[in-house]
Amino acid sequence: MTRTPLRDLCAVVAAALLVLVAALVGRHIQDTHHTLFVNWPPLFATWQPHVGPGTPAAVVLAAAGVAYGPALAARLPWRALLVTAWAAAMAWIWSLALVDGWRRGVAGRLTTQEEYLRVIGRFQNIPDALRDFTHHIVAGSPQPWPAHVAGHPPAAPLTFVLLDRIGLHGGAWAGVWCITTGATACVAVLVAVRALAGERSARRAAPFLVLAPAAVWLGTSADAYFAAVAAWAVALLALAVTRGSLWAAAGSGLLFGLTCYLSYGLTLFAVTGAAVLVLGRRRIRERPVLLASLVAGLAVTPLVFTLAGFDWWEAYHLLVTRYYQGVGGTRPYGYWVWADLAGTVIITGLATAAGLARAGSTLARLRGAALTRPDGAAGPDSTGGTDATDGTGGPAAARLALLVAAALLALLAADLSGMSKAETERIWLPFAMWLLASCAFLDRPRVWLAAQAVLALLVNHLLLTGW
Repeated sequence: MTRTPLRDLCAVVAAALLVLVAALVGRHIQDTHHTLFVNWPPLFATWQPHVGPGTPAAVVLAAAGVAYGPALAARLPWRALLVTAWAAAMAWIWSLALVDGWRRGVAGRLTTQEEYLRVIGRFQNIPDALRDFTHHIVAGSPQPWPAHVAGHPPAAPLTFVLLDRIGLHGGAWAGVWCITTGATACVAVLVAVRALAGERSARRAAPFLVLAPAAVWLGTSADAYFAAVAAWAVALLALAVTRGSLWAAAGSGLLFGLTCYLSYGLTLFAVTGAAVLVLGRRRIRERPVLLASLVAGLAVTPLVFTLAGFDWWEAYHLLVTRYYQGVGGTRPYGYWVWADLAGTVIITGLATAAGLARAGSTLARLRGAALTRPDGAAGPDSTGGTDATDGTGGPAAARLALLVAAALLALLAADLSGMSKAETERIWLPFAMWLLASCAFLDRPRVWLAAQAVLALLVNHLLLTGW
């Protein structure tokens, strides 16, 4: 066995063992101490084998994706590939969501689980609600917000308030919004990877971004929408530093600001943004106005919310108090700090474990010497030269590896913070989308894709997920 397949095997075995140990240890802790507050650790789920209306479509899509996905990704014109990837991701997410039926799988999720729709009536006067938002975060305060509303900045519930205002009422429309926007996250990652690491890398990653186990949760949670906003922030920044576009830089800043007001934890996407700036540093030196445009866009959302009376820092500190008032204060950090990583294996799949091992090897071998081409970045139409999959570990491979490593670093920071104990299969979806890009390093894509699809089908049909 050559070194690369052996490394892949070691990574896969280590990831599988991590999940197994997390399940066994977690089951013991929950049975004896009842402190995990999950029924099927490390996931927030219940063992309940079932099929549903989405089962036939999910199986057919999985088979078709494995059989034809890599070839289509290699041959379709670029714009057609992006449209196809979005459509296929939508179909895959919808089919998995409908395994649990329309009510349980789509229409009721955001009403019964994430609670945003329950507070729409309290936003009749939006400016007043924003000024008063922090007064209801801590448990015990007058009319405290439900857990998920208290746990996010007001841009999260405000999104669903605005949907309601334009006539898209109820959980069904909220679910459609999250699935439709969430499916674009894979397109954003493809755009960024192509801009920074070449088109071949993006095409190799495309089937894995579409047929991801994460789709089980992308169809059930507002975090899918958050993942898309964060992904497009990075994608626009990648276009800005490769094309020199001031509009892309401003748009990226605007979306980065919105990301921070959708979820406190997604401020860690600054790490990924920093990696993109490193990769495009030559263009930034040539056009420093790009940074000014980025900062100008970044200031918009914080300025609007601050002038409206919402204090982000005060709200975050109150959230920490609320977090430890609830199950977050009981769930053991010593278990979740590593078991959450097992949950990440489940949402990204064993192929990603192998891809991350290859990305790490690439970075260790090349380090910073090959992170930029003479022009500062891979051009948006770059298809030639050394790519992430050419077997030599050239410059494009190093750039892709750095991008993936930045997402992994952000995820690890979230893990160590202790503010993400359990339920990270949905909370970390924004980071997971970028880890999936590491699958561009893998050979024999159909074998790895099959493993990803089977994992998603097994999880969705054997477990009744809480999200």
